[in-house]
Amino acid sequence: MATITRDHLARSRSESLSRRYYFQVFVSIIIVFGLVCTLAFRFLLHNNNPNVQEKNSRGTAIHIQSASMIRAYEKPYLLYGTAWKEERTAELVANAVRAGFRFIDTACQPKHYNEALVGDGWFQAAQELGLSRKDFYLQTKFTAAKGQDPNRMPYEEDAELSLQVQQSLDVSLSHLKTEYLDCLVLHSPMRTHEETMQVWQTMETFVDEGRVKTLGLSNCYSLETFTLIYDQARVKPSILQNRFHAKTNFDTDIRTFCKEMNILYQSFWTLTANRKALASPQIKDMAKKK
Repeated sequence: MATITRDHLARSRSESLSRRYYFQVFVSIIIVFGLVCTLAFRFLLHNNNPNVQEKNSRGTAIHIQSASMIRAYEKPYLLYGTAWKEERTAELVANAVRAGFRFIDTACQPKHYNEALVGDGWFQAAQELGLSRKDFYLQTKFTAAKGQDPNRMPYEEDAELSLQVQQSLDVSLSHLKTEYLDCLVLHSPMRTHEETMQVWQTMETFVDEGRVKTLGLSNCYSLETFTLIYDQARVKPSILQNRFHAKTNFDTDIRTFCKEMNILYQSFWTLTANRKALASPQIKDMAKKK
């Protein structure tokens, strides 16, 4: 009888954890799915009906097509990710802009991104649509040497770390055809905290110079590490971009900290990393209804 009781308790605990996991994933997927549907609906509405416009507080009709206005009016938006698009990068980025994307994420990392073609893509589409640089949010990353292809380094591999960061920024500005970045992101914490802060302090000088508006961090899954960087930074991180999946408990503690400090949490692989949840009957039923 004791063995049956232990088995029953273990099974109940397992089922409880399983339900909690699926509930977290389900809620997250619903949020992302709803955002995608909202964006698609707004895009079709604005592009197929020229009489439909937003109105400001005085009732004056306005067109919302720039990144700055989207944020000012607190409209939902998605960043267009540009990794692994290779020779089709310019074409796909241009198509994304034509479809309504104004927020673009890339990296100075030839191993996975073609940053120069990202610049060609947004610039070409902007000219076609009569848009200017201020209508876009351009975000790129500094990637440490360990994350680069040694045969396609975007900076001098043997240069001092701060110089590598400076060279990477110069390359990014040239690639993206812009004089400033809306956000420069450290692709991941460095090997040591001292190196991380050296890179961060170099990035802070770019904000002082006006070449970068805000700073961010990516692939940081330790709350202790993130809070230490935050506490020691003169220019505080404005965004944290992390993979969103169960292995990190969906960054529950980190997202709480971000909310408290008014840091924008950007999730990536939100759908790809949760394929099991996407295949659930609940999600399939919701997709059919949409």
